[in-house]
Amino acid sequence: MENLNHLMQGFEDVVAPMNLLLALIGVVIGTAVGVLPGIGPAMTVALLLPITYGMEPVQAFIMFAGIFYGGMYGGSTTSILLNTPGESSSVVTAIEGNKMAKAGRAAQALATAAIGSFVAGTIGTLLLVLVTPFVVEFAVSLGAPDYFALMLLAFVAVTSVLGSSRIRGLISLLLGLTIGVVGIDAVSGQQRLTLGIPQLADGIDVVVVAVGIFAVGEALWVAAHLRRKPAEVTPVGRPWMGAGDWKRSWRPWLRGTAYGFPFGALPAGGAEIPTFLSYATERRLTKHPEEFGKGAIEGVAGPEAANNASAAGTLVPMLALGLPANATAAVMLAAFQMHGIQPGPLLFERETALVWALIASLFIGNLLLLLLNLPLAPTWAKLLRIPRPYLYAGILFFASMGAYAVNAQPVDLFVLLVLGLLGFAMRRFGLPVLPLIVGVILGPRAELQGRRSLQLSGGELSGLVGGPVSYAVYTTVVLMLAWPLIRRFVVRPLRAARRA
Repeated sequence: MENLNHLMQGFEDVVAPMNLLLALIGVVIGTAVGVLPGIGPAMTVALLLPITYGMEPVQAFIMFAGIFYGGMYGGSTTSILLNTPGESSSVVTAIEGNKMAKAGRAAQALATAAIGSFVAGTIGTLLLVLVTPFVVEFAVSLGAPDYFALMLLAFVAVTSVLGSSRIRGLISLLLGLTIGVVGIDAVSGQQRLTLGIPQLADGIDVVVVAVGIFAVGEALWVAAHLRRKPAEVTPVGRPWMGAGDWKRSWRPWLRGTAYGFPFGALPAGGAEIPTFLSYATERRLTKHPEEFGKGAIEGVAGPEAANNASAAGTLVPMLALGLPANATAAVMLAAFQMHGIQPGPLLFERETALVWALIASLFIGNLLLLLLNLPLAPTWAKLLRIPRPYLYAGILFFASMGAYAVNAQPVDLFVLLVLGLLGFAMRRFGLPVLPLIVGVILGPRAELQGRRSLQLSGGELSGLVGGPVSYAVYTTVVLMLAWPLIRRFVVRPLRAARRA
């Protein structure tokens, strides 16, 4: 009850006209930069830090909250329309969202992403208010073996559940893991797969990988087929979601929220794992399995909800522990310190007004995000009326700019081209893209947590097994791997016996 009273006081601070204007500016800027490949909310907050030097801390963080949520949603726009994720957490949205756009359902994909973001963001922020003490206690209890087990579950999910061929999924995952190890080994200091290029010592940024595989690969694929058939304009279709779209979206919104918030609250969580698991779950539970891979609305609704719920969950360890779970939270942590505030267990006591104004601004920013983007869905969809040669020329231009902006190194442009050719080849031979992206993002994290577990156990494999969480996850992994055999030798004979 005390928390709700503090929240009401936070709303009183946020609804002041100047603060509402700052929240609107933050949402607009966050959405605008979220659609640019390579420039996400973290870079935006970092660029805006100097502007807030003379601002009151409450106003500064009201603007940051709008940028945070706006950037999370903005990445879905280009993922759906142009197959170009603006953020690594928007990669999964591109899989089904872009297929929907090509089928003339871009407005429906954008609408379910906007509404799902609003639903998940609202529920996630409410959970932030109600269960922060319990989530923090659980998150702190997890160790390196638990994190390693969760990432292993993500690897198995993308190769066992998502694809029609496990072999192709495994090949794609191995390609991603290979790209992920490029750089300097954090333990030995040795360079790995850098080919003697100093600029690769820091590894290949995941945004460059996503833009290369999706955007450049897509552009090359379209260019290769333009000679076979004339260029045609992608149909826009109906501007709003129908009753069937609502019926197929509301459950994925809730399930995505249930995935996103707990993972976002983990100190090493983030939005990538829950979006992958949400997509796998929707593909398993759908009543329209034939649409997956061709534009299933559940494949957009669930991951986008998981993405925004994770954004709310990310603030739990950042505020209560001073532990950022992603780059944006790390920049916001620096902003706290810039204003002489130290996040941690005592933050809610020492800076009560600031914390609850920040949380209240998340509710306001989420509502502004919906009011801003839902009416614009048909307008955004009209971008697809541009003839494809001009459209993909623009995509290549902005993709190159975004990849160069990540590190400002010309080498990234050559890496972008190589990855684009790899994306083209994967489409040519039917290799799924998602396992590769999962391997790039989670491979280094899994290696770090696995090595840490083995170091703590003196090299014993038993060190990879921690508490009840890791036992439950490993049991799930074994069941997923054994499911084809169980289905063949147990489930099918039982069904046949019942029919007989």
